[in-house]
Amino acid sequence: MPRLVWAARTDVGMIRSGNEDSFAAEADAARGLFIVADGMGGHAAGEVASEMAVRIVQRELGDLRTTDGDAEQRMGESLRRANRAIHDRTIAETDKQGMGTTASVLLLVGSRYLIGQVGDSRVYLLRDGALRQLTKDHSYVQEQVDAGFLTPEQARYHPYSNVITRCVGASPSVEPDVYSGEARTGDLFLVASDGLTGMVDDRRLQQLLLARVTPERMVHSLISEANGRGGLDNITAIVVVLTPAADPPLADPAGRTQEIPAQR
Repeated sequence: MPRLVWAARTDVGMIRSGNEDSFAAEADAARGLFIVADGMGGHAAGEVASEMAVRIVQRELGDLRTTDGDAEQRMGESLRRANRAIHDRTIAETDKQGMGTTASVLLLVGSRYLIGQVGDSRVYLLRDGALRQLTKDHSYVQEQVDAGFLTPEQARYHPYSNVITRCVGASPSVEPDVYSGEARTGDLFLVASDGLTGMVDDRRLQQLLLARVTPERMVHSLISEANGRGGLDNITAIVVVLTPAADPPLADPAGRTQEIPAQR
């Protein structure tokens, strides 16, 4: 069974005064759970929404240690429960009206991955040198690309590129996308908010992720690159590498996984 080595960090960016992103990352010998949520609705409200989503999904999936059986249903239901809780709070508290959040959840168990996603935070897989986006943005420009009205390059620079069409908490119900697939030793997963992917294109992401450095160094490079290109939004990145169990640790001499603390 491969061992998970990972690093995670969030950064306020160069423009925003507060950070509305939240994340969670945890792994042991049996599984890993990694979550990125990008809140909206104004500072305080957006931060509340993203933190609620992360906390609820963590709680709902805390004992999930398989991708078989009802795992896909549980992944989707964890995001629906977060949606209901956040939406209920927007009704109960007037200062929270309009808040919501994206959420991308990656569960790794043995040789399988399971992903739950709402919004435009993304999960990528780097395998055999090729980078592939595993999730599909719930956004206005992605719908235009799907319809053939925009090319992916035009979508990237479109004035409505940050408009999402589905999020957690904005309406009474939401339907998450759930993906599953094979995970192999040597795979690298990236979970990121659009503060990274909106500033750094896929080709540059691939170059940075191919560097033969620790996940901690990769995360630092990704955030530095986004900030160097303007840092227009909060930036969150989680890098997870599946290494052979017998390999020496990449980041921590004691063999533990390592988290870079969130920066507020």
